[in-house]
Parts: sequence; structure tokens; C-alpha cells
Amino acid sequence: MALLISLALFALLMVSITYFGYRRYARPARVYEQLGGPSTAAMPGIDRRDEDDPGLVVRIIEQVGEKVPVNPEDAGVIRGDLMAAGYRSDRAMTIYLGTRVIACVLLVILALIFRTVLTSNPVLQIVIPVGAGFVGYFGPSFFLDHLVSARRERIRFALPDALDLMVVSVEAGLALDQAIQYVGRELAPTHPDLSEELQIVNLEMRGGKRRADALRHLAQRTGEPELSKLVAILIQTDRFGTSIAESLRTHSDFMRTRRRQEAEERAGKVGVKLVFPIFFLILPAMMVVAAGPGLLQVFKYLFPMMHQAQM
Repeated sequence: MALLISLALFALLMVSITYFGYRRYARPARVYEQLGGPSTAAMPGIDRRDEDDPGLVVRIIEQVGEKVPVNPEDAGVIRGDLMAAGYRSDRAMTIYLGTRVIACVLLVILALIFRTVLTSNPVLQIVIPVGAGFVGYFGPSFFLDHLVSARRERIRFALPDALDLMVVSVEAGLALDQAIQYVGRELAPTHPDLSEELQIVNLEMRGGKRRADALRHLAQRTGEPELSKLVAILIQTDRFGTSIAESLRTHSDFMRTRRRQEAEERAGKVGVKLVFPIFFLILPAMMVVAAGPGLLQVFKYLFPMMHQAQM
């Protein structure tokens, strides 16, 4: 009986491991990826359907955001920041506005509840809810700025690899449009942000836009200066008929050299930046360890002797 139970548990364990491994590591989609993938690659962040159920919390936030009045100019700036952060859904701005309002209200309510616990000063009891409201309203803006900066940095770090791959594609005989499409597809596993932007450029050119306009839109969407320089080089190269491969190779070498110089500049600033942590954190601890025993001896022997001398 014990043997049958052990065999049953072992079989159950093997079936569970096999099912999990099949679903997690060997699912049928991997077979299609090894065969080259579908003829029309899915665009990350573009094929998301708006009719999918976002959840109750997201629906509530979206309904609140729809009621928030916003200036058209401010709405354009917010939408541009959301696109630079990678959020291109039609509901992104309403969710963002609703998040600001709900965060402001919740923090103000929490501050009103716990202000008597935090302090007994009547002035601070007024300042804390006001400060909590400012944090709740402007906090999502700072977080969005952080997301934009992080995405631009990822795109900037991915540009040299993309340029090298584009140079190889152009020298292999591909036109610039096909090279952009190929690079956008191949960079998807390692650099998804830049891959997504290049695929959007490819879709715009398929939709009938001129190559120069699609590239300018790429620079405007991301706001990355290095990508704007690359776009300017591609447009000028296409306009004047110079060698695209040579221009891309030169720009790639320039970007790598500039990245190395930025790393050296940051390394040179480390010594200056370490002055304040050393002075305020490490030096007091060293003074306590080095001068502490001597000061204890002074307090133990010298002060009693001085007191006796005075008497």
C-alpha cells in the first residue's frame, strides 16, 4: 500500500513538472519562433487591444480621469510625455489624470486621519494635509518624468548596437527601409524600446508617409538628442545621396567614443562627490574609533585631577 502511494505521488509530481515545463519553457509558440516567426510580427505596445478588460481599479481611475478638465495645450504636453515613456494607448492620459486626482485625495484623507498622531503642533496639522495633497498631485508627474528619462537612456544605450546592425544590413544590399524593418525586428529581445520605435517608423512608411517625415516623428516621439542626431544624419544622407553605411559607421564610432568620454567624466567626478559622504559619515566614525579611548581617559583622570586642584 505504501509503495502504491509513493508511486502515485511520484507520478503526480512528474506530471506537474512536465506540464509546468511545457507551458513555461516548451510551449508551441517557441516552435514558431524557431521556424522564423509569423509573417507579420506583433508590434510591442501597438497590438494591445483597447477592448480588453483592464480591471475594476483601472476602470474607476479612468472614469475619474475623464471628469478632470484639462487645457488642450497641457493635454498635448501630457500625451507627448506619455508617448515618450512608452504609453500610447488612448486611455493613457485619462488614467494618468485619474491617478493624480485619486492619489491627491487619498493622501489628504490619510494625512487628516493621522495628523494628530504625527504631531500636536496646530500649524503642522494644517501643513501636513496640504503637503500630502501636493505630493499626491505632483508625485505621478515626477514618476512619469523618471520613466521618460529611463526610457531615453535605454534608447541611447541601444543606439550603437542598432547602428552596427544597420550598417551590416545596408552593406549586405538592403535598402534603408528594409534595414530599419530588419533592425527593429532583430533588436526586439535585447532592446525592446528602440525596436518598438523602429517598428512604428516602418508602419508609418507603410501607411504612406515619407521616410523623412517618419524619421522626424521618431525623433519627436522619443525626445532623445542622440536619436535626433541620427535622424538628421539619415535625412541628410538620403537627400544628398551619400553613402549611408559610411555615415552610420562614423556616427556609431562617434557615439561609442562619446559614451566612453562620459564614463571617464563620471569617474573623474567620483572623487569630488565622495567628499561629502566621507566628511559627514566616515570621518565621524573614524574620529570616534581613533580619539574615543583617549577622550575617555581624559574624562576619567584629568577632570578629577582638575577638580581636586581647584579644591
